[in-house]
Amino acid sequence: MKATELKDMQAPIKAKYRETPDAAVITLKAEGSLGEGVTCSVQTSKALIEAGLHPATGGSGMHACSGDMLLEALVACAGVTLNAVATALELKIRDAKVRAEGDLDFKGTLGVDKGSPVGFRDVRLAFDIDGDLTAEQLATLMKLTERYCVVYQTLKSPPPVTVTVKAG
Repeated sequence: MKATELKDMQAPIKAKYRETPDAAVITLKAEGSLGEGVTCSVQTSKALIEAGLHPATGGSGMHACSGDMLLEALVACAGVTLNAVATALELKIRDAKVRAEGDLDFKGTLGVDKGSPVGFRDVRLAFDIDGDLTAEQLATLMKLTERYCVVYQTLKSPPPVTVTVKAG
């Protein structure tokens, strides 16, 4: 896609959000249902994903792990954002790879050690970019990718999370 095509596609959307700021607030949703064994089926926009326990907690490895899915969402968002920023700035990128990895201490998840955290303690996001970029262009690309990547910003500055329960 060319920068002009991206800008032309986004211009009316940006104008709408400037004129009607509330129109920019969208609620994304996900839903799952408990499955066989210790699994949960999650309907994505493209496929049904069956998530289960990670092998480090007794899972078979045959199901998606929610921790992996979180890192995959980070990679997807960072990659799309990098691509959009590079397109908008007309930067010459031949190829780019995005990787995310995170460290978990499963003693916390399994309740073996109440002092061990539940969740990722470290997450690392890496980019391998092949392109004709100056140091300044690369710095701008990365600064804007970090700034506009929804998943990265959510992990970096987590919003409040509320839990509700309906029993019946």
